[in-house]
Amino acid sequence: MKHLFKAEVNWTSNQIQEDSTKRFYSKSHQIKIEGKPILYVSAAKAFKGDPELYNPEDLLLSSLVSCHMMSYLYVCSQNGIEVLEYSDHAEATLEVSADGSGRFVEVRLYPKVKIANSDKIELAVELHDKANQLCFIANSCNFPILHNASCELHDKKAGQKGEY
Repeated sequence: MKHLFKAEVNWTSNQIQEDSTKRFYSKSHQIKIEGKPILYVSAAKAFKGDPELYNPEDLLLSSLVSCHMMSYLYVCSQNGIEVLEYSDHAEATLEVSADGSGRFVEVRLYPKVKIANSDKIELAVELHDKANQLCFIANSCNFPILHNASCELHDKKAGQKGEY
């Protein structure tokens, strides 16, 4: 089964010239996806972009954390785990080469999950590996995606709380 996704980019020249030998262009642009609000995007501040706008690196990391969370919720539902809360403070490391090319070398996810099942705390932590295997975005990446997961227990019946 295949699914097609479409995006349209729009940019207009807004040259910023510092001297007569180099041309610098504004990196700000718009991405349109039918039926959704316009995304205003630029390069990262380190690459002379507008720091107030999203950049491709932000969006790639956002895609990974979002896809991992949805995959995790799916595998938890398959295993009878009641997830009450989910948060993540992910980090991505980008290396830039001398020639100006660059690539992500790793992403670290720090998912923190709160569940209701006292008997499934270990499984809840282990399921992050299964979620990574299912994640569409992770499966499309050529760099390691590491997980430092933690799980907080809130057993509604016993009123217990604890972090694992």
